[in-house]
Amino acid sequence: DVIAGFLYAILILVVFHPVVDLIDNFNLTYKYAPLIIISWGMTAVAEVEERLAGLRIAGRCEPSQEPAYLLDMDCSPAAQPGSSRFVAVCCSRQSLRVYDRATLRSLRQYRGQPGPLSGARFARASDSVVFSACSQGTVRCWDVRSATQEPVQVFSGYPSNVFISFDVSCSDLIVCAGTEKVEKDTFLVFWDARGITDCASANKEPLGVYSESHNDDITKICFHPVEPNLLVSGSTDGLVNVFDINKDNEDDALIATCNSESSVSSLGWSGEDYKQIYCVTHDEGFCWWDMAQLDTEEPITLLHVLDVRESVCAENHGLHYLVGGLYHEKAGKLFLVGGTSTGNIHLISCGTDGLSLLGTLCGGHSATVRSFCWSPADEALLTGGEDAQLLLWKPGAVERSLTKKASLKISSSVQKRVRVHNTSLKGRKK
Repeated sequence: DVIAGFLYAILILVVFHPVVDLIDNFNLTYKYAPLIIISWGMTAVAEVEERLAGLRIAGRCEPSQEPAYLLDMDCSPAAQPGSSRFVAVCCSRQSLRVYDRATLRSLRQYRGQPGPLSGARFARASDSVVFSACSQGTVRCWDVRSATQEPVQVFSGYPSNVFISFDVSCSDLIVCAGTEKVEKDTFLVFWDARGITDCASANKEPLGVYSESHNDDITKICFHPVEPNLLVSGSTDGLVNVFDINKDNEDDALIATCNSESSVSSLGWSGEDYKQIYCVTHDEGFCWWDMAQLDTEEPITLLHVLDVRESVCAENHGLHYLVGGLYHEKAGKLFLVGGTSTGNIHLISCGTDGLSLLGTLCGGHSATVRSFCWSPADEALLTGGEDAQLLLWKPGAVERSLTKKASLKISSSVQKRVRVHNTSLKGRKK
């Protein structure tokens, strides 16, 4: 496709060559350059979409003696030459598992957490430091190179805090966790993450909290990929808030409030320079906003779909749920990942004109997929689900072992939160 795009560009120049002798060369180049660029861009997107649709199973983890739902995962950053990359998986059995990224071989398991875990995140500057948040009011930091079961750092919240979401800034300087609503209170809690390996097992107290911007459980937090001061949070109150945490107080820090009109289950950043925000709701809705339009008269809403299951035709496979979003930098395009209760995975292309089914990955999972992680370096997708399987997908791969794990019936204490929401909760700030 890339070669075809290049040949098409040459063809345009050849066809219009006689005209070059008759009119000003600069004007001709200026006139047709956008056509060539657009053609090239469309070809790049088509190539990426073809590779995504062509993902095949490249490997799967060995069955665990303690099957569990794989609820959340993260991949370590690009490793140094000669070193390994890791995948950290948050499990329903209150444990954090670490796998070798290339072989999916289990390396570590951190057991005995004081409560259910709500996520796993690697530090950006190190491929061996991983964080996990616990419902019992702590965020713990682990060094996967160490054989000890003890965390190298514990970030302690306030006594009533029940953490259900968290993230680490791209600079590794700030950790932020979101709480369940207790009585009338819900918080974003912040810590200074510097020096995490210098004071093993020491507790760190919070820097402070935001307490006024949400009025229900804070279900998702996501720092900006390149701007460490920017943070977006989502809640069961339906609000998606964007903060600049460099500001002196919460009121000044709140840049924008967008209303998804439902409980937020997942969110993230997308678009050029990551100036867009998207969110998925617990009732399978989708919202997409452009923060670059905040200071203009243009609307910030790029797309709002109340129920993606009704919007996207998934042929005979159906679409039962959404897992989250995937922004592909090379294509400059946003995709959604969804699926069926039988384990099929749907890849959905997002455009301002609507959503469309890109392709379906079959034959891997046998139950609901709960988590995924995209690896742009080798264009690979990792997925985990309620069948206790961790799978690696690559374009055009052929799985060495075709043994498929049977569907597992695993009891889990983790329940999806679905509530009835008031759609007129809070005025939108622009």
